Amino acid sequence: MAKRLIDERKEEVINACEKLYQKLDFKDINIKLIGDEISVGRTSIYNYFQTKEEIFLALLEREYLKWNEDLTNILSQNKKLSKKDFINKITDSLIKRKILLKLISMNMFEMEANSRVESITNFKLAFKESISLLEQCLCKFFHIKSSEAEEITFTILPFLVGIYPYTSLTDKMKEAINKANLEYKFYTDQEMLKMGLEKILGGLK
Repeated sequence: MAKRLIDERKEEVINACEKLYQKLDFKDINIKLIGDEISVGRTSIYNYFQTKEEIFLALLEREYLKWNEDLTNILSQNKKLSKKDFINKITDSLIKRKILLKLISMNMFEMEANSRVESITNFKLAFKESISLLEQCLCKFFHIKSSEAEEITFTILPFLVGIYPYTSLTDKMKEAINKANLEYKFYTDQEMLKMGLEKILGGLK
């Protein structure tokens, strides 16, 4: 089968997975449901992916590749940025990646645990590029050493894991918070991203 056709089939499967994930929980999605959404049928999925987790991992890889495009544009289209402008651009780039934020916080371990090394490696290559681009942005716009940029990057990335659970509460969760009399300020993902990045970047100018 020609590589182009293989890529098209894979993309169709990933698109079907994304569509289902927008309305169903990870645990409720399976190969059969994904197969019902595509033109070639369920059994053909196994020509490209061995598990549903591999499909989700491919979806996450695609999300990182799209984010990398935004990071590349930030890096190449700006000679300099103030801290505020940098935070705004990084926040804007992540607001569009809701699925990325959801997957890394909710299902990362399951995806990697139930995928082949080859699939995990492809994902890690996209993630590696994100690390590199973030570090390059930090060095360029804040004139810091690569070692400091690395430390900041590896503070930002774990911080992103917590965004979705704190900004995407269900009505049931909100009701429980109210019944527990828990003092809890509800932030949007945009508000939390800006607040967190401001704290992480600290005294950088």
